[in-house]
Amino acid sequence: MEKITYHGWPNCVRLANNTIELVVTTDVGPRIIHFGFVGGENEFATVPDQLGQTGGDVWQIYGGHRFWHAPEAQPRTYFPDNAPVTVEAHAGFVRFIQPPESTTGLQKEIDITLSPSGAQATVTHRLTNHTLWPVELAPWALSVMAPGGTAVLPLPPRGSHAENLLPNTRLILWPYTNMADPRWHWGERYILLRQEPGNAVSQKVGAFVPDGWVGHVRNGRFFCKTFVVQPDAVYPDLDVNVELFTCDFMLEVETLGPLVTLPPGTAVTHTENWFLFSGVPTPTTDADVAAHISPLLQHT
Repeated sequence: MEKITYHGWPNCVRLANNTIELVVTTDVGPRIIHFGFVGGENEFATVPDQLGQTGGDVWQIYGGHRFWHAPEAQPRTYFPDNAPVTVEAHAGFVRFIQPPESTTGLQKEIDITLSPSGAQATVTHRLTNHTLWPVELAPWALSVMAPGGTAVLPLPPRGSHAENLLPNTRLILWPYTNMADPRWHWGERYILLRQEPGNAVSQKVGAFVPDGWVGHVRNGRFFCKTFVVQPDAVYPDLDVNVELFTCDFMLEVETLGPLVTLPPGTAVTHTENWFLFSGVPTPTTDADVAAHISPLLQHT
């Protein structure tokens, strides 16, 4: 753990082992603004004209990995995280604490635990209700991936008509989702979404993923997020726990916790485990995922 300047923010925290490194902003955020192999490319996108900025009452995407609460609503979700955050070093993890949001009374915290070796980190997101009344929400973790990559979303186990008379797949579309857009691959076992730099037509999909993982491949590296699935819980956005979104400069890989009614003074957490692998070609078909990604999942 060390304090560094990163893209104009003078008080960032770098966490690293012998394999991977993370950089977290504390002048704004918190945002995990950088994640990757030590000395390697950033797996996350950044927005050049927003880097190093602080203050103001307009929400900025900045890039990196952020923490929201669902369901999405304007202005509730878009509270500007443009102020400094508190950093606490604990035994085995580092905690980043945002002041309670003045408009919602909710407080966001992110705990990061880095594996002593290897390409693994645990990111725990915590929402605390500081209001005087219960609030219905769900924790929502969004990774803004660098342009030019492809997201990988696994579908539930497939079957036959003769043996499977009831549905088992929850797939949610937004009004702007175009299933004919060539950036999509709608496979039998996987959905792939390719980011196309400069293509400003947004695309989004939501799904309930019982396998508890979602990933992204770019320039030979596979970023995988795993999470706990609660099959009997109700999730936001018509009951989904994973969402993919893309636009002209990035692709978001998002996971969500269940909807809860959070009483005053209580908190809810949502944990992702991050893994990074090298030597993985970008998939374009289900067969590519089966050959190059599926074998890696045993190491997550």
